[in-house]
Amino acid sequence: MLPDKDGPNGGGGVRDNTGTEDPSVSLFREYLRLKTVHPEPDYDAALRFLERMAEELGLPMKKVEVCPGRVVAIITWVGTRPELKSVVLNSHTDVVPVYEEHWKYDPFAAVKDADGNIYGRGSQDMKCVTIQYIEAIRRLKAAGKRFPRTIHLTFVPDEEVGGHKGMETFVKHPEFLKLNIGFALDEGLANPTNAYTVFYGERNPWWITVRCPGSPGHGSRFVENTAAEKLRRVINSFLEFREKEKHRLNTNECFTLGDVTTINMTMVKGGVAYNVVPAEMDVSFDLRIPPTVNLQEFEEKIKAWCREAGEDVTYDFAQKHMDQNFTSTEESDPWWHAFSSTCKAMNVTLKKEIFPAATDSRFIREEGLPAIGFSPMNLTPILLHDHNEYLNEQVFLRGIQVYERLVPALASVEPLSGEV
Repeated sequence: MLPDKDGPNGGGGVRDNTGTEDPSVSLFREYLRLKTVHPEPDYDAALRFLERMAEELGLPMKKVEVCPGRVVAIITWVGTRPELKSVVLNSHTDVVPVYEEHWKYDPFAAVKDADGNIYGRGSQDMKCVTIQYIEAIRRLKAAGKRFPRTIHLTFVPDEEVGGHKGMETFVKHPEFLKLNIGFALDEGLANPTNAYTVFYGERNPWWITVRCPGSPGHGSRFVENTAAEKLRRVINSFLEFREKEKHRLNTNECFTLGDVTTINMTMVKGGVAYNVVPAEMDVSFDLRIPPTVNLQEFEEKIKAWCREAGEDVTYDFAQKHMDQNFTSTEESDPWWHAFSSTCKAMNVTLKKEIFPAATDSRFIREEGLPAIGFSPMNLTPILLHDHNEYLNEQVFLRGIQVYERLVPALASVEPLSGEV
């Protein structure tokens, strides 16, 4: 059994004069304990929690069932000029599975160690951001603040399994259009340095299966035109390209992971018995392609690899995203200027990148809307989906302060062309 209580000395970190934990940290840990983990996330528990948050904030919450059993929750703070386009603070409620045997603490106990590190699945991805949004809004409302633009906090399901029954469906729903979005914030990544990473675009995920038919036969013979021979050629073509991209990344100091195409072989299927040459073998790959790549030309490359592997080799996609939209990071863009100038005023260093994986931001950008991926976690190792995922409470609390400055700036952007 893993420990399910605070680490040595009862947990360290930030406490007030009475020795009690900061209420924002306590709320974060409470949310981490909700088991919204795949394959059977407890979304009902998350919705009950969010309903309580809305009640505490004195704000209305709307629930939109986008697919059976899949609900998007929307907490709305109406602006003084609701006709203006709104600001969306988006987060997802689900988390990925865990291998408990590799964790030092129960991954759903939200244990805090003596250094103030809070361990839990979702501590970085992305329950921290959910609570930071809520606590920033709580503080702004308590201070009596109001802003011209309406602010919507959206909480979506199923991001960790592709978003098909979450944001991908929601952006086509009439309730999404009613939000009248001008700009959206979504998740980013931790940064081990003192800087914050901000993401203005994403690589396109392509999940592809290549099917290699061949001549069957007895395992004792040199059967010609086998599925395995074709499979080997396919694998070689994909992995040779993988090595070239890896070399580009390692030899160009300006590149980050989001600037190159990654390919990983993830599944191989085929065969029924040791002594039977199979009639077909399949291999699957996970590709992540930067928005700077010509996608049509890249698919032609895949077609060529299949032709070179042998006759009747085909492929199909389990996922094929074609969005190549960027969100502007030019200072002339009013949304970016509000974001970047606020960070500059806080002496925050920003590092702009293409997101290496995929988030719900891609669905928002596909609708032609600007979206920035940002999770205020500096001085923190990147541990999303990893064992012993944690976030230090001081970094977490600093993130609330960051949103306390960012939200007013974004919600106060002057009316844009076409808004008045």
